[in-house]
Amino acid sequence: MQADVKHSIIHQFYTSDGQIGLRVAPATLAINDEVGLLLTELTDVYNAKPTKGYARFITAEDDVDEQQLSEFPEHLQAWRKSAIDFIEFTQQGAKLLHAQLQHYGILEPGFLLFAGYTQLGQDYLVVAFLPSKEGVTIAPDLSVDRSSQLDINKVQLAAMINLTELEEQPDSNAYISFIKGRAGRKVSDFFLDFLGCAEGVNSKRQSQQLVDSVQQYVKEQELAPEQASVVRKSVYEICDNQWQQGEPVRIRDLSDQLQAQVPSKRSFADFSATQNSGLADEFPTDRTTLRKLVKFQGQGGGLSVGFDHTLLGERVEYDANTDKLTIHGTPPNLRDQLRRYFGIDS
Repeated sequence: MQADVKHSIIHQFYTSDGQIGLRVAPATLAINDEVGLLLTELTDVYNAKPTKGYARFITAEDDVDEQQLSEFPEHLQAWRKSAIDFIEFTQQGAKLLHAQLQHYGILEPGFLLFAGYTQLGQDYLVVAFLPSKEGVTIAPDLSVDRSSQLDINKVQLAAMINLTELEEQPDSNAYISFIKGRAGRKVSDFFLDFLGCAEGVNSKRQSQQLVDSVQQYVKEQELAPEQASVVRKSVYEICDNQWQQGEPVRIRDLSDQLQAQVPSKRSFADFSATQNSGLADEFPTDRTTLRKLVKFQGQGGGLSVGFDHTLLGERVEYDANTDKLTIHGTPPNLRDQLRRYFGIDS
């Protein structure tokens, strides 16, 4: 994490007699290598999470119940305007989360981290609930001692706020990113309530729409299979590069780069502008969804199959009438397993 850490602080949540308690820190953490290592590890885990949501703060102008409004954005604004210091801002934030945990009856011990930092000219604030686990350590006198350790790999409640974007583009729907739950009631719901924000951009839906639009674009251009494959691969690589940099995809920039790589009479941006597809001009992408541009993959009934688009019609053949998939030449590790299963010498 190549970032300039400005402030960081950790507050503790603990359980006692069937209640969730809060112990607020009176001072910020020293800016040292240990704190830098903690933030680097947290950022790596956060970026590796497969599914993220994007949100904005709810305001009084939104058509929501008053109880959905949180004081967190007000405290954040007060801190940014120097009306309160970082310590007071985070203490107020910790108390808001404490109230949410009490309201939902959640008894989850852990630590609430706030960290403000600057990266690539942008100011960010990360808010993360760090779970803990019991472990053992060797004390200075070489005795064995029990201790509470951070379990960063298990982080499920975390959000990153682009403070620069919030101030310069307050109408944006995606200046907050957060770890998104997978099924049922999202584990992140009460965390979003605490922050006072609502999902603004569905990256998975937008990415699927981009995949569909590219497929339609390829058909309209009547491209040869080889050229169509190049277009799909180029779009995927452009989007993947943006994803790795933590940047959204902008359709106009995507179109310009695609036109430079695969010149066409009609640009993708011009094509997209004529479609009533709901594809936004700019949005964060979902990497897993975008892989559909370059890979066929599916599973069910005990079978899992995946292969690159370029193999269809060559090593892989599909008969739509019989729903039969024929693979010519199996992967070496699969072939070895099959040969051993049938008792055939490798």
